[in-house]
Amino acid sequence: MSPSSSGSTRTAPKSRADSGIQHFSDPWPNQLREPATLSLALMLISSKAFMAQGTGVPSSSSLLPSMAASRRSLLLLLLLLAASCAAHPARGEGLLTDGFTAVELTEAQFKVQKPYDVPLAERYELLAGGVRRMWVYAADKPITAAHPGGPRTEIKIELVYSSGVWQFEGYGYIPCGTSGASVMQIFGAAEHATTLMLHVYDGRLTYYHDVAAGVVDAGIYDRWFRLNVIHDVAASNVTVFVDGERRLTAPGRGGDSHYFKFGVYGQSNNGMSYRMESRWRDVKVFTKCS
Repeated sequence: MSPSSSGSTRTAPKSRADSGIQHFSDPWPNQLREPATLSLALMLISSKAFMAQGTGVPSSSSLLPSMAASRRSLLLLLLLLAASCAAHPARGEGLLTDGFTAVELTEAQFKVQKPYDVPLAERYELLAGGVRRMWVYAADKPITAAHPGGPRTEIKIELVYSSGVWQFEGYGYIPCGTSGASVMQIFGAAEHATTLMLHVYDGRLTYYHDVAAGVVDAGIYDRWFRLNVIHDVAASNVTVFVDGERRLTAPGRGGDSHYFKFGVYGQSNNGMSYRMESRWRDVKVFTKCS
């Protein structure tokens, strides 16, 4: 490794043999992703069970002690299950980073790139809880007067790597209406600018601008999602996970200098919305040897 200062039942993968890209669909409905939903469901079940026990009970008093014991056992079981859900807030939490070492990042390594002609406060703000909110308009200027790229407000993690296995982890939020924007990328490749870009089009998170076969998540709007992206430089592959579920494997694109970026970067393919925004928190980088 050579960093410088500046890691249920799944439906069958949809393979694209011509490109080496595989997509994995999400078998969990959005509303079942949240542990609070599971805990609430368990509590409702216990409530219903007790209400049901209050009707149709035989008059024999000899049955009452055993029924009471059964109700207590049921309540204990349900409470234990609810506690288990609360203790494991997301599927795959921690498992994806097992075997990796967290990289200590300073605030100075989160470098904001914004339109060159507007103040930082008009395109970026740091909210309570460490939430980084970034937005940009389709008519905005690039990051410098000489830069050929489109409008963006992105954070470049100033940690360059050329070997080993590296993982980006962060919690993202894309508000409804944002479309035609890259929200995360691995910069650097042999014959391209990037090894990976994840775009948003009309509520879909996609691999680059492939809105047909490249959908990574079909319902990304208005919810916090956990994104893990693992880049194995030597094996030349990238794997993308959303909420702990593998959604994409793609080949690497070569190159010997890479770093992670996140935010919003307007894309000309498929059109971009007038205003684009994304929010991020708890962004971390992990690494391990190949």
